[in-house]
Amino acid sequence: MKLFIAYLKQHQKGILALFLFCGIFSACFCLYHLPLGAVWYPTFLCTILGFLFLLADFSTTMQRHGKLCELQHLTAEMIADLPVPTGIEDKDYQALVRQLQREVTANETLAAVRYRDMVDYYTIWVHQIKTPITSMRLSLEKEDTVLSRKLSSDLFQIEQYVEMVLAFLRLDSDSSDYCFREYDLDDIIRQSISKFAAEFIARRIRLEYTSVNKKVITDDKWLSFVIEQVLSNALKYTREGSIKIYLQESETLCIEDTGIGIAPEDLPRVFEKGYTGYNGRKDKRASGIGLYLCKRICERLGTEIRIVSELDRGTIVRISLEQYQFKKD
Repeated sequence: MKLFIAYLKQHQKGILALFLFCGIFSACFCLYHLPLGAVWYPTFLCTILGFLFLLADFSTTMQRHGKLCELQHLTAEMIADLPVPTGIEDKDYQALVRQLQREVTANETLAAVRYRDMVDYYTIWVHQIKTPITSMRLSLEKEDTVLSRKLSSDLFQIEQYVEMVLAFLRLDSDSSDYCFREYDLDDIIRQSISKFAAEFIARRIRLEYTSVNKKVITDDKWLSFVIEQVLSNALKYTREGSIKIYLQESETLCIEDTGIGIAPEDLPRVFEKGYTGYNGRKDKRASGIGLYLCKRICERLGTEIRIVSELDRGTIVRISLEQYQFKKD
């Protein structure tokens, strides 16, 4: 109905002209005292034919409108067949659309090439930077002093940031970097914990973890990255107390800390890219990228990550494992 009303408004000048001409003919016949039947009959026939023409034209317009609505959901590259133009303006508009389509396609191609070049460069950079990092770690392992332990801790943070850069680059890559298999969740958790062993000892944070005895279908590399980012945040914002890793209701992996917590107003935005909130303003090193990456990776893994927190009482990160289950018929 809305489309028909809009159609009538679009053709209101022609409709008004038709009624005006009919009125002029009727007035002329009246002034010359001619029989009105001679004008009313052809006027009635013209009105019927005009109405039928209006319906036929509206049907064509409705089909063109439906076609254009379908094209609105396509990308510029996929728009191939526009409706057949019915007038000069249609031809001009379609020529403009195709010109814009060519420009959009060219810009997308250029942006894709630049993005691939950037990914290739930083991927090479990440792998190159890992060589001196490994060399420095091997050198520090030969010493056991306060300074060497401090340098090892700083070096570990550098490694975490490098891995974050690599994950950020691969996240939107066209190539699929995901390999789903069945894994023992305890193996993934222990591998992640082992990387932070020195941090737990240096910060004197107690780790409470018992085997969860759970099989999951996932990509172990990406799930490990999520767990490591959560552990890194827990250690960063926990001054004393403990960090617990446990399974809740057999479907949710929980990582709970006794840290400074998250402000209520920050909780809805913790997964936004670059958002650091109140804690980030206190800790200038916060980038607001870690949890954003965790959210995006969990979406790719087909799972859900949620955070519950209270200021000065700690934080619980819940990673749902329900989507990983085998579906049995």
